Amino acid sequence: LMTSRTATNVLRDEPVDVEITDSELVYEGRVWDIRSDTFVYGGDATVRQYMAHPGAVAVVALDDDNRVLLLQQYRHPIRARDWEIPAGLLDIEGESPALAARRELAEEADLVADSLEPLVSIRTSPGGSDETVHLFLARGLHATDEACGRGAEEADIRLEWTPRADAVSAVLGGRMANAILAVGLLAAAE
Repeated sequence: LMTSRTATNVLRDEPVDVEITDSELVYEGRVWDIRSDTFVYGGDATVRQYMAHPGAVAVVALDDDNRVLLLQQYRHPIRARDWEIPAGLLDIEGESPALAARRELAEEADLVADSLEPLVSIRTSPGGSDETVHLFLARGLHATDEACGRGAEEADIRLEWTPRADAVSAVLGGRMANAILAVGLLAAAE
């Protein structure tokens, strides 16, 4: 166990340069892959499998009345209609996270933002995935010129403008459990 006294303003994750002695593609998926890496850390060879993910973006969209846009759609792994904020993959070559956030806001909510500010970037499950999600705060919202066509799980997507305080209460009360939604709401409240 390592302990140290560090001032809170310098706390940060630290990259580690490890020797990867073998890396195998175990499963190639449509969106993400599963890899198995053998690496040397602390003098020991270790094998870990993880999801290799392209990364993602998410948007906390706030209107002039301090309401947040929530989306509800079916998510098969949890067999539920999950409350979320607009979000999507970084799956277009060369597209910046900010441009991807604007694209996802238009695709999922038919909205354009006058202002888009970075909030925070998070690693959703660092023990099992290399996914990083970049969250943004969008303000000055107005409708796109055309509505976006939606299929599959997005075909019956539900949009709801909710007072931000009510959404934060729902997260803290355990009624909404989406991690990206929770982090986005709490970061925007700060």
